[in-house]
Amino acid sequence: MIKQFKPKHRLISMFVKFNEGNLDVTFLLIVLALLTTGLIMLFSAGYSYAYYKYHDSTHFIARQALFAFIGILVMLFISRIDFNCFRTWATVGIVISLILLLAVLVLPEYKPGFKRWIDLGPITFQPSEIAKIGIVLFFAWACEKWQQRLKHDWKLQVAFIAVAGLFSLLVFVENHLSGAILMALLSVIMLFIGGLNRWWFIVLVVVMVLGVVVLLAKPDLLKDYMGERITAWLDKDYDPTGARWQTNQSLNAIGSGGLLGQGLGESKQKHMYVSEPQNDFIFAIVCEELGFVGAAVILILFALLVWRGFVIGMSCRSRFGAAVAMGIVFQVGLQTVLNIFVVTDTMPNTGISLPFFSYGGTSLLMLLAEMGMVLSISRPSDVAKK
Repeated sequence: MIKQFKPKHRLISMFVKFNEGNLDVTFLLIVLALLTTGLIMLFSAGYSYAYYKYHDSTHFIARQALFAFIGILVMLFISRIDFNCFRTWATVGIVISLILLLAVLVLPEYKPGFKRWIDLGPITFQPSEIAKIGIVLFFAWACEKWQQRLKHDWKLQVAFIAVAGLFSLLVFVENHLSGAILMALLSVIMLFIGGLNRWWFIVLVVVMVLGVVVLLAKPDLLKDYMGERITAWLDKDYDPTGARWQTNQSLNAIGSGGLLGQGLGESKQKHMYVSEPQNDFIFAIVCEELGFVGAAVILILFALLVWRGFVIGMSCRSRFGAAVAMGIVFQVGLQTVLNIFVVTDTMPNTGISLPFFSYGGTSLLMLLAEMGMVLSISRPSDVAKK
């Protein structure tokens, strides 16, 4: 029997309502293992660059550890909230996400040529991070609400696809190609989970594949930096000291790691060869220091996270809760795969972070909040809490 604690104020109870069901300990331990490993590798990968830029080797790890601590508290707090409250969050979240994605396009650029970040002084954040969970919650709510109509009403189907296309387009306009790809893939997966007619699903996949083929054939259709990076991916000899530099150094780091690695803290490529190694290319330093074995263990942890989240979703009696849990872990899994594809030169270097590992306090905070949502869904589900 799950006890629920309802706030007295009716308006507040629409957004927050607590329960005391047991959370999934396995999922929590996997999250904590990834978070701890990520913090260790962030310090190892980033202390050299932190000292060079800020004259403080602990600059990155100190900030990240603070956000990790706050994030754990947020995760545990959200895990206590009845996941049915997330339905109300869905409608509010999608509106806030849209406003932020539009706002970042008109606000001053945080980095020249890139409109991805909103600068609030002490902190900066990417609206796309909020939009990802906004999309998950919205489609989970909408597909549950209009479950029967979704299979037969073509107008509703087109409306949902238009929402997915709009959000992907807004992220693309920010000069964030990999983020747009992630947003599009995540939207398609959520619509598939929600029960979109399979023919629409096939059409969406075909359109995405054709779009990728066109961009690979005509990279000059994109803005300068994005087109150049696709060209550098296709031509391995292109601009080795410019567009190919980061990727080449990443491959050198991965290759030098071998089977068992150079040892924790012993990377050579992080000393001003791999640019800003604490960010998108941190996995290259992981491979160099921990080797194939260490990198494989980390990938197994990510796979276990996705698997356990999927089990939690499948065990949830609510269609909405199941979709949210699976959507969140699929998002983490997709982002991990895309990051590793970039680091290993399997896809163009378009800039995408590795969850739990790459530097970014607000991103980590959002990620841990999402993990709290999955834990919340695990409380009333039928999955064994071992």
